[in-house]
Amino acid sequence: MKNSKGGIYRRFVKRPMDFILSLIAIIVLSPVLLVVAVLVRTKLGSPVLFKQKRPGLNEENFIMYKFRTMTVESDENGELLPDSVRLTKFGRFLRSTSLDELPGLFNILKGDMSIVGPRPLLVRYLPYYTFEEAHRHDVRPGLTGLAQVSGRNLLRWEEKFQKDLEYVDKCNFSLDVIIILLTFKKVIKRDDIVSSETINLGDYTIRPLDVERASLNKETKNV
Repeated sequence: MKNSKGGIYRRFVKRPMDFILSLIAIIVLSPVLLVVAVLVRTKLGSPVLFKQKRPGLNEENFIMYKFRTMTVESDENGELLPDSVRLTKFGRFLRSTSLDELPGLFNILKGDMSIVGPRPLLVRYLPYYTFEEAHRHDVRPGLTGLAQVSGRNLLRWEEKFQKDLEYVDKCNFSLDVIIILLTFKKVIKRDDIVSSETINLGDYTIRPLDVERASLNKETKNV
């Protein structure tokens, strides 16, 4: 794994390009954003947006935005029902078409995210990364990424991390353009989408070995 800050593109071009393209996208897609927001409010209720803390560049946390895809139904004890119950047909449609990701354009505009980069995972998974896997935070997380156009939900998590690290090493303009074009193709064709209702790009299963790895990683960082 190369430990560099990247070339001219990563340091001076990528962020201004993200800002300009996300601003244009927000303006052009504003009618779609409005319609989806109204439908979410009508079909799923309030709040319209799903907000969650995620680790970004250099593992600094930010609030990620998505359109909400699940209801807030709870049991008699006030505990939320399983995802499979709360995820409606409309919510599955939003996920399969990636319409739920559109509010992420505002994260890009703010500088929390990039158009292309490793997908932001949950904060609670940070202690379980290996030293190499932690390098996925050397760049801003992306709305789409190399892992997503290489298999999306069909890849094992080890393969996703491998693709994330490959992107961090190779990050350049031509690769970003290719990933963006492939993303449009996959969204239109709805390729590599698992039918399971509980699949979420921001989650992964903690492996048994990860508990031991977490303590080892902590010791390594303290050396």
